[in-house]
Amino acid sequence: MNAIVALCHFCELHGPRTLFCTEVLHSPLPQGASSGDISGQNEQAEEEEGGIQMSSRIRSHSPAEGASADSSSPGPKKSDMCEASGCRSLAGGHPGYVSHDKETSIKYVSHQHPNHPQLFSIVRQACVRSLSCEVCPGREGPIFFGDEQHGFVFSHTFFIKDSLARGFQRWYSIITIMMDRIYLINSWPFLLGKIRGIIDELQGKALKVFEAEQYGCPQRAQRMNTAFTPFLHQRNGNAARSLTSLTNDENLWACLHTSFAWLLKACGSRLTEKLLEGAPTEDTLVQMEKLADLKEESEGWDGSEEEEKPSSQPEVVEGQELSKCSTETSLMPDCNSWNVAHRRLSVFRSLRHMRQVLGASAFRMLAWHVLMGNQVIWKARDMDLVQSAFDVLRTMLPVGCVRIIPYSDQYEEAYRCNFLGLSPHVQIPSHILSSEFAVLVEVRTATRSSLYPTLFDDEQSLNKYEFVVTSGSPVAADRVGPTILNKIEAALTNQNLSVDVVDQCLVCLKEEWMNKVKVLFKFTKVDSRPKEDTQKLLSILGAAEEDNVKLLKFWMTGLSKTYKSHLMSTVRSPTSSESRN
Repeated sequence: MNAIVALCHFCELHGPRTLFCTEVLHSPLPQGASSGDISGQNEQAEEEEGGIQMSSRIRSHSPAEGASADSSSPGPKKSDMCEASGCRSLAGGHPGYVSHDKETSIKYVSHQHPNHPQLFSIVRQACVRSLSCEVCPGREGPIFFGDEQHGFVFSHTFFIKDSLARGFQRWYSIITIMMDRIYLINSWPFLLGKIRGIIDELQGKALKVFEAEQYGCPQRAQRMNTAFTPFLHQRNGNAARSLTSLTNDENLWACLHTSFAWLLKACGSRLTEKLLEGAPTEDTLVQMEKLADLKEESEGWDGSEEEEKPSSQPEVVEGQELSKCSTETSLMPDCNSWNVAHRRLSVFRSLRHMRQVLGASAFRMLAWHVLMGNQVIWKARDMDLVQSAFDVLRTMLPVGCVRIIPYSDQYEEAYRCNFLGLSPHVQIPSHILSSEFAVLVEVRTATRSSLYPTLFDDEQSLNKYEFVVTSGSPVAADRVGPTILNKIEAALTNQNLSVDVVDQCLVCLKEEWMNKVKVLFKFTKVDSRPKEDTQKLLSILGAAEEDNVKLLKFWMTGLSKTYKSHLMSTVRSPTSSESRN
């Protein structure tokens, strides 16, 4: 996590001051700097915390790193420092602390002030604001402030007991500074709990020292018996003690370095950025629902098969049931496994290929019936040809609107399927042939082998086939048709667009019109608006034409059960709550 954690102190002589800060270094340490142990200064206290090798290793002094005693350091001047170390954490020659994260090769460096001038200015301003204007009621507690230019700050102010201070307490704050506002806000609960733990430990140590000092020499009675001299004790330097003195902990700064480094490591690990592709599409939801239904049916079929095993005629029953199961399975929209198995035998490669083979007018008629939800019937001897045609045509529809019976020896009603493949000898009822809600594509043997040119290198060439498209309601050439059909044809005729780009155009067009379907569904089915309002809505959606309205009503049947139940629950909940009131 690219952030800085700092401990700040309000000095009654100099105002807000930064005592100690820990920052993250992603690049190697500058040349000349080392993290070797310096004997006689600190004991090496290694502990594993949050995956960091926390070692109290002291960095050797290096002018390139700008130690606090260096005159070029951006820190405050020596004349501004309290003589009794009230504004100082590390000694003048102390080089600071370094912890190495072996997993990420990141170094956590602690010293009194950031070495970079810009970072020093940011920390300095955050320190001043945290101990002056940006304060909670009661002057103790967490608060958030900041801006894009100077960074965003999580600040927690608190008091430390001091028997020699005015009011017997001193004011401190622990601040976390980073430029990512959203990340910092999302980390609020975590930072509040961990920083509160550090503060409780500091306050507990200081309270023990305070009680011991008060027991030995009560300051309250002594001050009441002394003449009133405001701030005299402060200006004499008797009360400006360091935090190590207030807590009686010589290893305080090493412990704070360990805590701050772990805080930066843990806070950066708990939240990670992930690429979100948005909410699942209606096609995805419908596929998930159908897969779940198919799984339940298969489990129920397995159970019933075991129960019916002793039947006197198992062969006939099993054969009938298996044929039903295969038909129901063919209704599934996910045909990826079928595509892999039949890719070699596929004849139609894409919608563009089909349009080139059938011709522009025949393809437009066929596509119009597909989009309107009418029954599309293919009669052919070649079952692979029919399956490839359905596999291409279905890409124009939402998954929930597709019901396919790839090949059958008898006619099936339109309520069962809107894509039906038949063998040539199957008789189709006359009312279906003359119906305006059905279209028939007959695949015949061509009289001339060169009737259709070979557009793709297919294993089964289309030269030998002749395609006849008929319907009881032929689409006139000058008919406007649904808007999405015109856009699909424009994409197919644009030779600058590859097949993959056309596929993505289809996905975008379907999502656009499915969003219109959702709006119309909520407006008419859930809210029950009058027809006049519905007509106004259709005009706003750009779908007031007759074909567009028919298309929206058909596509409405493809909405997922999840979406419908969600809408109904959100509508019912306010009504139920009002009735309870």
